[in-house]
Amino acid sequence: MRANPDLKTFLKPYNESIQKLTFELRDFITDLVPQINELIWDNYNAVAIAYSKSEKLKDAFCHISVYAKHVNFGFNRGAELINTSVELNGGGKLIRHISVKDFQSFPKKDIEGMIWEAIAISEKHNSLLIDNVSAKSIVMSISEKKLRP
Repeated sequence: MRANPDLKTFLKPYNESIQKLTFELRDFITDLVPQINELIWDNYNAVAIAYSKSEKLKDAFCHISVYAKHVNFGFNRGAELINTSVELNGGGKLIRHISVKDFQSFPKKDIEGMIWEAIAISEKHNSLLIDNVSAKSIVMSISEKKLRP
């Protein structure tokens, strides 16, 4: 799936290494699960990208959050994951993540298994999900004020 052209615009204020890392993580997800929607928010404090089998955030199984010095790779229902071979951070009710500084150290194989489990959890909670005929990259919102690069 091609990224929405606005995604590059949203990432322009970040340094090149953060932009590159964001697209490497994006490619990792979209290559692994090509029939998903990419939901993009240009938020106040981060650029956030969620991956879902629908066009709704509530159905998302994982996400990327872009910050000035790192990128978080997260699971929307990470607290429900059973096979977590990677230690995830977060103390909230559902969301868990790992902080990623470079793609070379990103635990691809371990995360791949966790993604498949996260998809199964998402599908269990959202029984009306239908596999997309064609994946879309959709800008959901753009915040006027920004407290970030």
